[in-house]
Amino acid sequence: MTINYSWLLLIGLFAAGCSELEQVPQSTASKDAVFSSTGGLDLYANSFYDNLPSGNDIIRSDEMADFSARTQVPDFLRDGAYGPRQSTGWDWRPLRNINYFIANCTNPAVPAETRRHYIGLARFFRAWFYFDKVKRFGDVPWIGNAMNVDDASLYNARDPRATVMDSVLADLDYATQNIRTTGDNTRSLITKYVAYGFKSRVCLFEGTFRKYRTSYNLGSTADKWLNESVKASEVVMKEGGFSLNETGGTDKSYRQLFTNNTPVTNEIMLSAVSDATLSVYNDANWWWTSATYGSRVSLIRTFVNTYLNIDGTPFTDKPGYQTMTFMDEVKGRDKRLQQTIRLGNYTRTNAGAVEAAPPVFSYTYTGYMPIKWSLDDTYYDGGTRNINSISIMRYAEILLNYAEAKAELGTLTNEDWAKTVGALRKRAGITAGLSVKPVVVDTYLKANYFPDITDAALLEVRRERGIELVFEGFRFADIIRWNRGPLMEQTWNGFYVPVLDKPLDLNEDGKNDVVFYKVKPATQLAGVTYINVAETVNGVPNPQRLKNDTSGELTWLNNIPRKWDEKFYLYPIPENDRLINPKLGQNPGW
Repeated sequence: MTINYSWLLLIGLFAAGCSELEQVPQSTASKDAVFSSTGGLDLYANSFYDNLPSGNDIIRSDEMADFSARTQVPDFLRDGAYGPRQSTGWDWRPLRNINYFIANCTNPAVPAETRRHYIGLARFFRAWFYFDKVKRFGDVPWIGNAMNVDDASLYNARDPRATVMDSVLADLDYATQNIRTTGDNTRSLITKYVAYGFKSRVCLFEGTFRKYRTSYNLGSTADKWLNESVKASEVVMKEGGFSLNETGGTDKSYRQLFTNNTPVTNEIMLSAVSDATLSVYNDANWWWTSATYGSRVSLIRTFVNTYLNIDGTPFTDKPGYQTMTFMDEVKGRDKRLQQTIRLGNYTRTNAGAVEAAPPVFSYTYTGYMPIKWSLDDTYYDGGTRNINSISIMRYAEILLNYAEAKAELGTLTNEDWAKTVGALRKRAGITAGLSVKPVVVDTYLKANYFPDITDAALLEVRRERGIELVFEGFRFADIIRWNRGPLMEQTWNGFYVPVLDKPLDLNEDGKNDVVFYKVKPATQLAGVTYINVAETVNGVPNPQRLKNDTSGELTWLNNIPRKWDEKFYLYPIPENDRLINPKLGQNPGW
């Protein structure tokens, strides 16, 4: 096990390999100075926030998901391309910083209630740390104290998942009961309700994981975790004071959550806040618009088909939906679609001029080009310039956690539906099916995503979660806990191309945008992108084709096999760490 000890104490950084602090530089605070005052505890606790995901972590986090086509097939899904030598994430440095604080936050000069508050913060972050580790590796060592570098127990074997998750739940219970902060207008601090929200997330994951990953023999405990998720969600819903953002109307209120400079405080619960005055930026535009910098992630058509019609009916109930062109298929749909990808009258600002902005095929492989995180001014496209704050937790997720946990428990009522999924769909402009939970199974959703689910309401909750939280970093973890790894084998398909060599006006502004060809014409139209879909290019297989050769859905990189294996539900323990500590063992199949 690799454990490098680097930890904050106060007034800047200093490193220590053990807890002895008798001799310290004059410029460095002593242990007593840190733990004997509220100010010292507060400054130390600030170091825990480094463990939260950054804005860039969030905006990239769904690049490996079933709905994401991208520049390359992830090595994780390619035969022989990923294993213990490539594995990462076995980093335990943040844990000692947290455990050291918990062990030493005992000074009676600070009131007991205040100490419990700060210990609650520390235990919240320890729960976050361990939840990430368990999701990735399954069984991991539980370390509950600040070990020294010569501590023999550093080389113990891993503890069972159930033991570790019980400790995570105990940490979250302590945090929710002892964190005193209930409000934070910056949305950058951990409050009591953020702790409850995170408990809602953790317990939903663990409950459904135990229910559907039956090989762990933990199914009998699944309902306990689902009930804990319900109860934590209820606290946020009843006491937190949050609500869904509706200030921009059905056309704008959803995307405002992801492009505002400051967090939309009625819905955003925790955010990676950008601040131009402090030069704190993210690179969302660069990532989501560059032809070379990012992974060129685009949605696939199979997923886009799950967006409902505006009247609440499934899009795939429309006769002929399979051969509907992009210009027609995006009309009359859930308003979140137009706030997630480029379509229709979407525009961008370029040097002060407002310009039509259809999908750009120097970026998108499927035609479904995301806009959820990127700003509409091209100024931000060329580097780390973005000033939009990035949501880490928002109220919509809590509503979805509540609805899913209750659906899994078989206790979801019409009232529950109305205040969760119904409320989210109302915000998206959908006009029907808002107050009564569905009873008719959508055959498309069942066939393409969840063939073993027969509960119509649960299917719809899962649909809603995918759409509402798309590109926010939840999807791969959802696939794992639902035991639906084979979804990662989905064909990377794009919009329907009716014929070769015909210019398409994707946003219907009177200007042609793209032509698909097998033999490039001698003369090309100005302003039009030409895409080669021939069988080969320069003698090698062409990764971009049409499904039926001369017409059909675009396909991308389907010449490179992606095969889900049972072992992929967990990552392998990195090889170097197993060499240091052979007692760690290895996850099945790796």
